[in-house]
Amino acid sequence: MQIDKLRGKALDQLFESVLSLKDMEECYRFFDDLCTMNEIQSLAQRLEVARMLRQGKTYHKIESETGASTATISRVKRCLNFGNDTYAMVLDRVHKEEEAK
Repeated sequence: MQIDKLRGKALDQLFESVLSLKDMEECYRFFDDLCTMNEIQSLAQRLEVARMLRQGKTYHKIESETGASTATISRVKRCLNFGNDTYAMVLDRVHKEEEAK
C-alpha cells in the first residue's frame, strides 16, 4: 500500500478523527473546516467516478456527468482493478444502507 509511506501519528490522528464523527452533519462541519471546497469536491467526484465505473459507464459518460478528467477516471479505474478494494467496500455498504431506508 502506498499509504504505508505516510503512516504515522498525524495520519492516525486524522483517521481517528474521521472515525469519531457521529453523523452526516458532523461530517459536513468537519470537512468544511479541514478541507477547501475544491478538495471536498475532488474526493466526492472520485467516489462518484468509482460508482459509475462499477456500473459500466463509459469514460465519455463519466466525464460529461462528473466533469472528471480522463486522468482522474483512469486513476480511479486502476484503483478499482488493482487497489485495496475499498471503493467497492464502501459503495456496497452505502448501497445496502440506502436499501434499508
